Amino acid sequence: MEEKSGSPLPNIFPFRVNLFMSASSAGLPEQINLPFERHEKALQDRLRQALGREISLVITDNSTSMISSGVKAGVISLRLHRMFLKADDCVIDEIVKFVRQRGCRTPLIRRHIRDNRGLLRSRPPNVVNAKTKGRHHDLTALLSSLNAEYFEGRVSAGITWGTRRKGFSVRLRTMGSYSSRTHLIRINPLLDSRFVPRYFIAFVVYHEMLHADMGEERKNGRRLVHTGAFRARERKFADYERAMTWEKRWTGRDPS
Repeated sequence: MEEKSGSPLPNIFPFRVNLFMSASSAGLPEQINLPFERHEKALQDRLRQALGREISLVITDNSTSMISSGVKAGVISLRLHRMFLKADDCVIDEIVKFVRQRGCRTPLIRRHIRDNRGLLRSRPPNVVNAKTKGRHHDLTALLSSLNAEYFEGRVSAGITWGTRRKGFSVRLRTMGSYSSRTHLIRINPLLDSRFVPRYFIAFVVYHEMLHADMGEERKNGRRLVHTGAFRARERKFADYERAMTWEKRWTGRDPS
């Protein structure tokens, strides 16, 4: 955690400097645009000042979720992709709004991500032969709809139906999974049935998208994935109660 600065830092946030050439500079452009990249500490101080709270900022190369935030022990935890070091003040102001009002519209952030796709580190080719269109349910359509409704398009993970296994109880053991290593969400193919309601599959996909969006925490060397913050966001799913009730009735187990 960075200590609070005793005095304001100079304004070194990204802007464009216009150097107008004199008439004697014939043949040269009338102006030169020089984009600057802010320093990580300067960005952290800028966000701390705007939010009025302590903030732990982590700059990542994670292309799964370019921006995510939470609160831990009273401190705002914010993870940003490296591309946001090049963001202008309007985008930074929208990041502040995003931290304060989860679920708000973020058109400037989305445009910044779209315009800076070239900064995303390429991944090795995925050897998984992704299959998204099932006999009864289309995972691509579900992912796209949920991404727009709940994540402002931030989640870029892929999705596929998993491998079918023998034995009903074995097959039901895991409804879905997300792997940060392969950048992929897998959904249990047993759910591709006309008897399984769309809202339940949507909830399973949403659950795995939360993992992609929030990442994982570690405490005393232990990996924590279903934290209190995770469960709170999970309950924001529109059909959460219906999905919990249906799962309990179908599997005979309490999903909580």
